[in-house]
Amino acid sequence: MAELFVFDVADSLLGKLASYAYEEASRAYGVYEDLQEFKDTLSIVRGLLLDAEEKKNQQHAIRDWLRQIQSICSDAEDVLDGFELQDKRKQVVEASGSTSMKVRHFFSSSNPFAFRFKMAQQIKDIRERLDKVASNGTKFGLTTINVSPGLVVQRREMTYPDVDASSVIGRESDREEIIKLLMQPHPQGDGVGDKSMCVIPIVGIGGLGKTTLAKLVFNDKRVDFHLKMWVCVSNAFDIKQIIINIINSISASAPTLTFSHQENINNLDMVQLVSRLRSKLSGQKFLLVLDDMWMDDRAKWIELKDLIKVGAPGSKVMVTTRSNSIASLMGTIPSYVLHGLSMDNSLALFVKSAFEEGEEEKFPNLVEIANEIVKKCLGVPLAVKTLGSSLYSKFDLTKWEFVRDSEIWNLEQKQDDILPALKLSYDQMPSYLRHCFAYFSLYPKGYSFGVNSMLKIWIALGLVESRNGSENLENIAREYIDEFHSRSFLLDYADQGQLFSFKLHDLVHDLALYVAKYECVLVQSHTRNIPNQVRHVSIVEKDSLDLALILTSKQVRTILFPIRGMGLDSASLLETWVSRYKFLRILDLSDSSIDIIPDSIAKLEHLRTLDLSNNSKIKRLPNSICRLQNLQVLLLSGCMELKTLPKGLGNLVSLRKLSITTKQYVLSQNEFASFNYLQTLDFYCCENLKILFDGAHQLTFLETLIVQSCGSLESLPLYCFPKLQTLYLRDCKMLDMSLNNENPIQKLKMKHLYLGEFPRLLTLPRWIVGAADTLETLLIDNFPNLKMLPECLTTMTHLKMLGIRLCTQLLTLPIDIHSLTALEELLIYGCHELGIKCQPQIGEYWSMIAHIKHISIDNHFEGFHYLQDKVYNMMRLEWKRNMLLEGRQKMNCLMQMEKKNVNMKL
Repeated sequence: MAELFVFDVADSLLGKLASYAYEEASRAYGVYEDLQEFKDTLSIVRGLLLDAEEKKNQQHAIRDWLRQIQSICSDAEDVLDGFELQDKRKQVVEASGSTSMKVRHFFSSSNPFAFRFKMAQQIKDIRERLDKVASNGTKFGLTTINVSPGLVVQRREMTYPDVDASSVIGRESDREEIIKLLMQPHPQGDGVGDKSMCVIPIVGIGGLGKTTLAKLVFNDKRVDFHLKMWVCVSNAFDIKQIIINIINSISASAPTLTFSHQENINNLDMVQLVSRLRSKLSGQKFLLVLDDMWMDDRAKWIELKDLIKVGAPGSKVMVTTRSNSIASLMGTIPSYVLHGLSMDNSLALFVKSAFEEGEEEKFPNLVEIANEIVKKCLGVPLAVKTLGSSLYSKFDLTKWEFVRDSEIWNLEQKQDDILPALKLSYDQMPSYLRHCFAYFSLYPKGYSFGVNSMLKIWIALGLVESRNGSENLENIAREYIDEFHSRSFLLDYADQGQLFSFKLHDLVHDLALYVAKYECVLVQSHTRNIPNQVRHVSIVEKDSLDLALILTSKQVRTILFPIRGMGLDSASLLETWVSRYKFLRILDLSDSSIDIIPDSIAKLEHLRTLDLSNNSKIKRLPNSICRLQNLQVLLLSGCMELKTLPKGLGNLVSLRKLSITTKQYVLSQNEFASFNYLQTLDFYCCENLKILFDGAHQLTFLETLIVQSCGSLESLPLYCFPKLQTLYLRDCKMLDMSLNNENPIQKLKMKHLYLGEFPRLLTLPRWIVGAADTLETLLIDNFPNLKMLPECLTTMTHLKMLGIRLCTQLLTLPIDIHSLTALEELLIYGCHELGIKCQPQIGEYWSMIAHIKHISIDNHFEGFHYLQDKVYNMMRLEWKRNMLLEGRQKMNCLMQMEKKNVNMKL
């Protein structure tokens, strides 16, 4: 498994080397030949890595060899990063127009001649290291395999329909539900597909018992079909082989339908096979089980479905799969999502696996430990059986305690145990997803992931690339999250467009730990051994900071504090990190209490993300921070003592996201005009700012603008942001909401709008009309004098979510609100009269809004946090702000949520 991770690292590096940008840069600096030789050798090693996956258990030395390959690839990425940095330095020098800056650049190590010499030497060193390690690979008997990584996967054993029903625990109700679906003549679906052949998908994570459930149903005497066929599809969706397997299954289950003479159908061509298949199925009411489906090619599925759609009405297909997207693609009714066993059933299964019948009564102390062991299995039967079977006929208390206290990935695993079962899902993922997956291990079990948790890591580490050069990287990374969800890796997944949150299944977290065990480390107080080659460090307990200090590797790329309220409080430790880890990509110092950022931070020239948000002591930032030309994300929100921004901010030419809290009165317009790639800009508690922009410059790439608690702000010209999609305005008491009262009203491209805490306003601003054609989310909060919604509301044909809170004078909804056919969610909180009129079934307005999928009405304020959490997540704000802004009642809400283990930093 780790072998595939190394393969993905090498594959990613090869992709970069093949790009036009790197080829041109290497030619310009005279290192093209060396880089090509490195690329050729790496391509050979890439093939050896696939063979290493097959032979990993044969030789221990192969693992050390793999770690060397991974180290070389990572070092090569650091070297190649120098090309990008040099190009950005050149941009800054040319844009400055300063003669003195050009002179300093010429006499620095960054001048073209010095840079060329340095790069040539580094690439030569990397190439020689790789040549040596590659030659060692052949000594292990590894051979080059020139196939895609998707083909090198662990093959699951072929399944069969037989099952001992008495041995299956806890699936009685699931069996009844599936049988009910099978026996319905016309299942209630969404109207899609051919109802004469209903397709029922059973979906869930690996090891959950989908195949076992299908077997129970298949063998139940109540399931009465003329023909019942079982086909294990597994990894390869070969239509010819599936047809052969269906025919063979018919022959096994209904010998009277076989031909009079035996024939080897394997030798038949497709025309003959299709003829045999259709003749056997024609007019028969059949049940076909397609077990363990991985194929997501709709065209292939339609081809197969058309071939078998000759049966009698009432024929059914039952599909088991780990993928939600495959279930949606194939199913004609909503998927049956299989859940875990109850604790009682899990314990019963564990006892059955660990003891002979009745033997557990002699060992009540072990049964007590078993209770604790099954909790970590989260109801996944294969995990329960794996751990139970590992303790079969072992009555030594220390062995049971070892299993209880160990992570599953540290325990010995047989081929059919839980980690190998989950490994199938990992192997089947495309290379870019496997590479991203490992970094889930940087967060503790049970962590509630918010909008930015994984996105910021993947983007900063260069794991997300625009396919056409202009795509938003956050949107691409969001697609990755959707893919993980589709593969049943995520729990409690809540999707609200820009907002999403989820948790990782504990067993999937174990898999991530196993995949990344030499790359990432979660540092806790009980952490004792940190591998020297670790590159990504996540600190989740303050007692563990001393361990983080003694990391011997100088190649660390990530330092993360993921737990809300926990940060760094040692300036000397920060200086040590900055001087030691010069290849850092991510430095997360949020919620810290340090008062000085060292000037030497400029040496972190590879840094992509610097998070200083919610730092309670920092008063100034060194100007040297503006020499970080690779920096993409700079977060300063919540730094309440910060007096001024550093000079030269405009030199951060790669900046895509900037959040600011400052005491200064005026911002440099020229500095902001230099941000050619800035997509998200956030002003929070900038109490002295009166004007953000004077209109002389435009931020042409800006997509998200957040302005909150800027009490002196007077104006904000929207025409400065021609591509703005998300606008969040809250608690800016002096802001002229007419926003220059532009006439004619400017056409906007806005999709998401939040307006909050403007108690003096009687109407919403007129400029909203300009966004009527594009707006998807409209949230209105704390307008106590607002009496009517804008007339343009009913023309918002793309509006999906409308939220209204604390608008106590708002008594009516537009009579044409039923025309908003795209509206999926209506939230009304703290609006007593309006809330009464919208009550389900009995409210005056119910008939006008009944078509909306999700309606939440709360006249007593309890539901307030639901709307607020949506807003703050959507706008990428920090949880700490909520507590600062909402007072005791909001804090009470958050405390209740904390009891439910909501511990995320966004």
